[in-house]
Amino acid sequence: MKRAWQRMLSGRRLDLLDPTPMDIEIEDIAHGLAFVARWNGQTLGDYAYSVAEHSILVEELFARMNPGIDLRWRLAALLHDAPEYVLGDMISPVKAAIGSGYGELDARLTAAVHLRFGLPAALPAPIKKAIKAADTVSARLEAEQIAGFSKAEADRIFGKPDLVHTRGLTIRLRPPAEVRAEFTARYQSLLTALSG
Repeated sequence: MKRAWQRMLSGRRLDLLDPTPMDIEIEDIAHGLAFVARWNGQTLGDYAYSVAEHSILVEELFARMNPGIDLRWRLAALLHDAPEYVLGDMISPVKAAIGSGYGELDARLTAAVHLRFGLPAALPAPIKKAIKAADTVSARLEAEQIAGFSKAEADRIFGKPDLVHTRGLTIRLRPPAEVRAEFTARYQSLLTALSG
């Protein structure tokens, strides 16, 4: 049988076919996501726009779009792309070409991540939908600000964003170590608030 696990920098050995919550560490997620480029790296700037940076933005948008929402759902928003720390970020056309196999891997990893951080294995449908809405707004901002889309093209593909939710948000391209530190700090901040 072929090897289906990956050794993480934390020392954990994550089985991709049968992931367990105990093999998942936030430091591994933060590190991996900080080095995974969104948009297949086809973005402006001196640094790739990482999935970690995107996740921070999605959590911010989710909070703005759902004021007063339970902090655990903000944590879910921050972790919405966590499986990509081992799977990478595949653009939608590639996922469609691969078929259900990618979706099954993603679902298993998502469930393990959620359980590891005290979330339900499967998020309630309204929460999942709200995170997806924030994710779409993030993609819309990214498309125009760093991925070379015109405003009209970005509006047509991703929809027009509500300026109330996006006011003052600018896409940042930073070194991976800086993004990794902010992702980890955001996680710790949410965890501390949840514990308090």
